[in-house]
Formats: sequence, C-alpha cells, structure tokens
Amino acid sequence: MTASSPTGPAQSDLAYQSEILLGVSRTFALNIPQLPGPLRDVVGNVYALCRIADTIEDEPALSPAQKQAFSERFIDVVAGRAEVAPFSRELGALLSSSSTEREQDLVANTARVVRVTMGFRAVQRRAIERCVRVMSRGMAEFQQSATPDGLEDIPHLNRYCYHVAGVVGETLTDLFCDYSADIGRRRDELFALSISFGQGLQMVNILKDIWEDRRRGACWLPRDVFRTTGFELRSLSAGQPAPGFADGLSELVAITRRHLADALRFVLMLPPGETGIRRFCLWPLGMAVLTLRRIHATPAFRSGHEVKISRRSVRAVIAVTSALVRSNVGLRLLFGGLTRGLPAPRGQSDTRRYSGNR
Repeated sequence: MTASSPTGPAQSDLAYQSEILLGVSRTFALNIPQLPGPLRDVVGNVYALCRIADTIEDEPALSPAQKQAFSERFIDVVAGRAEVAPFSRELGALLSSSSTEREQDLVANTARVVRVTMGFRAVQRRAIERCVRVMSRGMAEFQQSATPDGLEDIPHLNRYCYHVAGVVGETLTDLFCDYSADIGRRRDELFALSISFGQGLQMVNILKDIWEDRRRGACWLPRDVFRTTGFELRSLSAGQPAPGFADGLSELVAITRRHLADALRFVLMLPPGETGIRRFCLWPLGMAVLTLRRIHATPAFRSGHEVKISRRSVRAVIAVTSALVRSNVGLRLLFGGLTRGLPAPRGQSDTRRYSGNR
C-alpha cells in the first residue's frame, strides 16, 4: 500500500515542520527531502516529534519527576488523548536558555506538528504514536538514574540506545514497509537489523558527546567495559590521559563499528531502485563512520567539536554514496575501506541488540 500525504493539516503546518527541522536536526533536514514524496512528510513528522521528546530530556531546569510528567503528557497529546495547548504553554514556560531558540520555538508550536500527525492514515499514526511512547518513557526512565559514573554494563547501554534511537529504526522500517510492497516482503529481515541502524548512529553520538554529557551530569558509557581495562569512569577527567580509558574507548569503537556494519546490511536489503530511501539511510551512516574514525584516531579529544567531521567531508559522503547508491558491491567496498583500521570487538563483548516488545 502506498503511503499518502496528510489531508487534514494546512500546508502552512507542513511548511513549518520542514523549516523547523533545519534548526533542530540539520542532518535529517538534509536527507529527509531525498525520500519519495509519500514518505517525506511522515518521516519529517517523526523527527519533529522526537525533537520535542529530546528537548524534555535535555532540559536541565526540569527535575526528573517533571521530565517524566511532561513525557507522559506528550504521549497523550500525540495519541489525541490530551489537549496540546496546555502542554505546549506549560512546558515552554519552564525551558531555560539551555534549550536553543529553535527548540523553544518547536515546543511553542507543538500544535502545528501534532496537526500534521493527525492527518496521516491510521497505520502511520500507530507507528508514530508507538515511537513517541517508547522513546519518551525510556528517556524519562534513564533520566531518573542518570549519573556521571556511567551505565552499569553493555546490556544497559543497549537498552538505552534502543529507547532513544533503536525504536526510530523500527519506526522507519514500519513506514518503509507500508510505503512499498517490495520492501514489505523483507520485513522480518529488515526488522532484525533496524535496531542496529539506530543504535550505531546513537553510539557514535554518545562517544562524540562524552564531555558535553558529563558537564550536564550524565554519562552513557558502560562501566563494565572500562573495568576490564582497569579504569573507573567516576575518575574520568577531560584532557588528562588515564591508563585504561583509551582501551575501553577502543572497545566501544569496535562495538559501534559492528552496529554500523549491520546498518549497512539494512540498507543493502532495500531495493536498489529505491534510491531516495537508500540515500536517506546512507548519508547519516557515512557521516557516522567518518566521525567514528576521528574518535578512534583522537582518543584524548576533549570536546565533540574536535572530532566533528568537516563540511567538505559531509559533501564527500553525499557525493560518493549517491554515486554508488544502486551498487551493493560498491557500497560494501566503500564501507570496508572506510572502516579498515578500526578495531574489532573482543570475544567477550556483548554486542547483542536490546529488542523492545512490539
């Protein structure tokens, strides 16, 4: 069945959704227009809603209890069970300068984004509502226990990544399968890899943002990985070499590499003729691989800016992956070349994905 554009919302709401994504999610504002028309609006809506959920999670002026309460209200708003205006007004009044001007604008215009949601078909709304529910509740849960000492172990990291990113991979798969019967025929295979697609991208962000997260009082690194190298995360300090830390970071780079390899397998299962969907997936994947290379090459980095890839690299990713978009052989060779030199996980590392209940 072919997905359709929303029929209810005014074109101005769709225009606002497209415009605000440029300010709150530049990477996906860049690649969402690559999608076929029937998918463009619904995927853009998913990312706009996820940014509202992220804004709740990231706002330091909100207590964990407030974050949980607003997350539950947001779930009800997206499902049509609660009024949007009080939610938007009350959350907006509590946001501090830590939330960017564009994030505050998005919260203030939650009603416009939700009107877009309500214009989609039932199957699309169910996928969106599930994504918001799983993400919002998972993030609220982890915020309750956030600490600069890190997560307990790899299984906890997998669970965190599922709630903040893996579920987005599942949601995209739902929407892709709804859009295309050819994609739908590989549904089970795609779902088996969809969580890794999200987790690989998220783990790159976790590694890149170690120091920014720590300044906010959080750390999403797993303690068990570093204990095996003789390092305790509670003693982590930016810019000060610590025996064992680089080894633990290298192991996480290796685990991330494996998830990104699964993400490539996900892309290669998509029909070669669906070049727009493939580009949508390949561009952030390519950027993640290049960022991971920089992290591995610079283990003593002190801010995400030091390992951020250049605009020239972004343009190169777009050009090369677009040229190879139909070629599974070419994409495999490209990925192999870019990941050469990155470590492989040790035998005891648990790289299994956390699987949510569908």
